Amino acid sequence: MARKAGNSEQFEDSGDYVQSLARGLAVLATFDREHIRLSLAEIASRTELSRAAARRLVLTLEHLGYVRLIGREFMLGPRVLELGFGYLGSLNLTDLAQPLLEDLARRVNQSSSMAVLDGQSIVYVLRVPGRRVMSVTLGVGAKLPAFCAAMGRVLLSGLDEPDLDSWLGQCKPVKNTPHTVTDLRALRRVVEDVARQGYAYVEQELELGLCSIAVPLRNAQGRIATAINVSMPYHPDAAQHAIDNILPQLQQTAAAIECCLPANRLPAAAP
Repeated sequence: MARKAGNSEQFEDSGDYVQSLARGLAVLATFDREHIRLSLAEIASRTELSRAAARRLVLTLEHLGYVRLIGREFMLGPRVLELGFGYLGSLNLTDLAQPLLEDLARRVNQSSSMAVLDGQSIVYVLRVPGRRVMSVTLGVGAKLPAFCAAMGRVLLSGLDEPDLDSWLGQCKPVKNTPHTVTDLRALRRVVEDVARQGYAYVEQELELGLCSIAVPLRNAQGRIATAINVSMPYHPDAAQHAIDNILPQLQQTAAAIECCLPANRLPAAAP
C-alpha cells in the first residue's frame, strides 16, 4: 500500500520507517563518480554514522554482493545492477543496445552479446542469439569464466594495475581445451595486448569449435564499463575473418551505443 505524501520527518518518526534499510541505502549512495572507492572511515563520515554502525552495514552489503573489498577500501559490486534495472531502463541502456546488437547479429549472421565483469566471471546482461556454436545455452544472467572469454579479457584490460594484480592473484585458470591459456604471466601479457589493440580475439579456449571477438564500451571518463562481442564457429580462417570483417562492424556498433546513451552514463567496470 502506497504511503500518502506528507512530512518526511514525521514519517521517519513513525513505526513504518525502517531505519536500517534507510542506512543501508545511504551507504550505497555514498559511492559516485568522484568517490569510486571509500574506506570504512570515509563511509562513516559521509553517512554520518558511527564507525561501528557503518562497519555492520558495509559487511552485510559485502556479504550480499552489493559492495566489494579491495585492499582496505570498498567499492560497489555488480550486484547493485539488480537494484538498478529501473534506473538502467530510464537510461534505455538495453533498449538502445538491443536493436543495435540485433542489427549487428543479422549483418554478420552470428550471435552478439553484452557482459559486465563480476569477480572471476562475466555476466551476460544482453544477448542476441544467432547460429548456436556453444554446447551451453546462454541468456541474460548467465556467467562464464572471464580469463578465457573475449569479453572477459576486454573488461580485464580496463582494470588499473593494482586491481588486475589482485584479480590475477585470485584467478585459478582451468584448462577447458588444449588451447586455453592458463599460465598467469602469459594471461597478463594477453590482457596487456588487448589493452593496446582495443579488442580481444579468443579461439577455442573456452570450448572447442568456438571463437569470439569483443570490444569495450567506455563511459564518459573513458573507462571500460562493459563489453560486446560476436561469437562464431571455428574454421582455419576464423581469426582473419573476425579481424578483417567482423571487428570493424563490432567497433561501429560499440560507438553507436556509446553515442546514444544520455550523458554517456555507463558505470566503470569493477574487478
